[in-house]
Amino acid sequence: MHTDTLIIGGGLAGLSLASRLTDLGHDFLLAEARDRLGGRIAAVQHAGATFDMGPAWFWPGQPRIAKLIGDLGLTRFDQYAQGDLMFENEQGKPQRGQGFASMAGSFRLEGGLIRLIDGLSAKIDANNLHLSAPITTLTRADGIITATYRDGRTVRASRVVLALPPRLAAQITYTPALPDHALQAMQNIATWMAGHAKAVAIYDRPFWRAAGLSGDAMSRFGPLAEIHDASPTQGGPFALFGFLGVPPQARKDQERLRQQIKAQLIRIFGPDAGAPQRLAIKDWAYDPFTATALDQRPLYAHPHYGLPATLSGLWDGKLIFGGTEVAPEFGGYLEGALEAAENALTQLNRR
Repeated sequence: MHTDTLIIGGGLAGLSLASRLTDLGHDFLLAEARDRLGGRIAAVQHAGATFDMGPAWFWPGQPRIAKLIGDLGLTRFDQYAQGDLMFENEQGKPQRGQGFASMAGSFRLEGGLIRLIDGLSAKIDANNLHLSAPITTLTRADGIITATYRDGRTVRASRVVLALPPRLAAQITYTPALPDHALQAMQNIATWMAGHAKAVAIYDRPFWRAAGLSGDAMSRFGPLAEIHDASPTQGGPFALFGFLGVPPQARKDQERLRQQIKAQLIRIFGPDAGAPQRLAIKDWAYDPFTATALDQRPLYAHPHYGLPATLSGLWDGKLIFGGTEVAPEFGGYLEGALEAAENALTQLNRR
């Protein structure tokens, strides 16, 4: 099998690039290791509502995602931020009214961000999308790059776009081998949110709103360090979601973790919080198609992203990086994924 461009990674960056290549009539294939598209954009569905288990927000001043939402006919809405914030001190004692809703002014997408993935993939010929297709080796000979899937299948391509975190790209075997400084640069680029875990508690009614609370809470006791309202824009079911503040090694006992989360929600929001219809947890640190061992320590500050000079022009410019972590302006964000895809397309069009 031969294609002009092989895209490795079916998250927002890879799908955005694939959609653009489809519009231009270019020959390409997209290989995604998971059995689904979306990458770090993932969701659970419950009683007709969709809840983001990966990223949930985007912001004003991000033109690419605003345009994509408009092109796909989707609708944004404001993050719920009315009411008091709760704060839990080091002893687990809740305090009310300590600050304001920290994500006020951010946007969410009706139906969840998975709608972006559904909209983009609907534009792409299914024959161009290979799922459950992790790539183990890339071999360049006579100007052609041969990609070998884990199951032994091969694809020959003129160019390859690595639309995945550089740390995952570093796990691929390259022949001829990439320079040591290039591989080290790939390892040094932290994968945004890869060490984190997210919990979503779903309820039949928003009892916190009735109590004058925004759903926002900050905790120095845990296990959730940060909590927000995750409800749909209208109707139910309703939800609270939180980021786990304990390290990955302390999250392995899922049953104990669930008990701790419910106990914390009761402390902060009252007894109604202790009986969610569903409590969903996604631990990205243990997802092999997102995180590596280097990501076991979560990031608490946003790294300075962009493409290091050592990763530019590899294999005579035929090996192109196109994931959000190499975007120079919005690296790590959804907008960065679209920015990286845009930059990868520019490089493809030069050759």
